Amino acid sequence: MSTLQLGVFVPLTEDPRAELNKVQELGIPTCQLSFWDPDILSDELAYKVKAASEETGVTITSLWAGWPGPAVWDFYLGPVTLGLVPPAYRAERLGILKRAAHFAALIETENLTTHVGFIPENPGEQLYREVVAAVREIAICCRQYGQYFCFETGQETPITLMRTISDVGMDNLGINLDPANLLMYGKANPVDAVEIFGSYIRGVHAKDGEYPSCGRNLGAEKPLGQGRVNFPLLVKKLKEVGYTGALTIEREITGPQQLADIQLARDLLLPLL
Repeated sequence: MSTLQLGVFVPLTEDPRAELNKVQELGIPTCQLSFWDPDILSDELAYKVKAASEETGVTITSLWAGWPGPAVWDFYLGPVTLGLVPPAYRAERLGILKRAAHFAALIETENLTTHVGFIPENPGEQLYREVVAAVREIAICCRQYGQYFCFETGQETPITLMRTISDVGMDNLGINLDPANLLMYGKANPVDAVEIFGSYIRGVHAKDGEYPSCGRNLGAEKPLGQGRVNFPLLVKKLKEVGYTGALTIEREITGPQQLADIQLARDLLLPLL
C-alpha cells in the first residue's frame, strides 16, 4: 500500500513566506493555498510564493479558488449563491478561475480546486447542461497549463459528480475529497465515496463533521476525531484505490483553537500514513 503525506490548508496572503513558515514549524511537508479575493492574484505574488515554497521546502499541492459575490453555506441559499451553478455569477467566476489557473501555473501547482456548487441531480435540466459547459470551459483553460481542474466534494452526491465528469468529457478533471463535507451536506458516507471516486481523487481534506440535523443547515464541523469520519478506515480505503497524495488538514475556525485542532489532527493522522 502507498504511503501518504500530511498537508494543511492555508490562506494565500501578501506574505506567503510567513504562512509557509507556519507549515514548516508544524512539521508538515505540503499545503493547499486558498484565496477568496481575486485581486491578490498578481504575477509578483506568484513569484514570492514560488520562492517561499523553495526556501521552506513546503510543496503546494493545490490552489483552492474562491470567488466574489454571495456565498451562503446552507440548503436554501447555497444552491443560488455557490460556485458555478448560479447563472448570475457564473461568467465572472469563470473569469476568476482562469486567472487562478494562470497563477497556479506560475507557482508550478498542477491542481486548481473549487466548489462548483449544488450541481443538479437531474441531467435533463437546462441548468445541469450549463454547468457541464462551464466546467468544460475551465478544464480547457487548465489543460493549456498542464493542470487538473478538481471538484471539491460536498454539495452533490458522488454519482452526480461522476456523471458530471463523464459528461464534461475532459481528461484533466479530478476530485478533492472532503469527507466531512459529504457528511455535513448529507450526501454520502465518505468511505463508500472513495470506492466510487477511485482514481479521480487528486486531493483529500482531512476534516471531520456530522450529518445535518435539520433540512436548512449543514451538519456541524468537528475537530478531527470528534465527528463521524472513520479516518483509519478512510485512509485504508484511499491506499487501496491507489491514492498517493496528501491528507490536507482543514479546520474552518480561527484563532488559537484552530492551531490546537490542526496539531491534534496531525498527531492523529501521522500513525495512519
